[in-house]
Amino acid sequence: MMTVQIVCVGKLKEAYWRDACNEYAKRLSAFCKFRIVECDEAKVPENASPAQIEEALRQEGDRILNHIPGGGRLIALCIEGRTQSSEALAAHIGSLGVSGVSHVSFVIGGSWGLSPAVKKRSDLRLSMSPMTFPHQLARVMLCEQIYRAFQIHTGGKYHK
Repeated sequence: MMTVQIVCVGKLKEAYWRDACNEYAKRLSAFCKFRIVECDEAKVPENASPAQIEEALRQEGDRILNHIPGGGRLIALCIEGRTQSSEALAAHIGSLGVSGVSHVSFVIGGSWGLSPAVKKRSDLRLSMSPMTFPHQLARVMLCEQIYRAFQIHTGGKYHK
């Protein structure tokens, strides 16, 4: 059974975001080993310099990469990534499973984005939309899209 994880910077503060992610985690347990790993957000001063932001990204990137197993695939969510349909994401995840990949990590960065090291390590850079979403909502949306991908791949009735 494939392991799918979301590695993200920061914690969900509101219970309703956690509840939504927990619901999709419960649903995904029928298809994969699913987990969410939260990394600490780097402390950045109010009026941070570019160098301070770069250092924060590096720290967060190191924390993220510590959770990515060797041989696993990394899909980074970033603004410069490409958009895909739900069907295309389902096909991508399905092809990984067929080719013997046992671990897929989706990564959501913090408020400053993702470090260049994480982007370089990624096998796919994915954008959810040209619009900007709060990170908490993006996490819920990603959980839903992963669930939808497995439903599509297995011919479930969830996706219409």
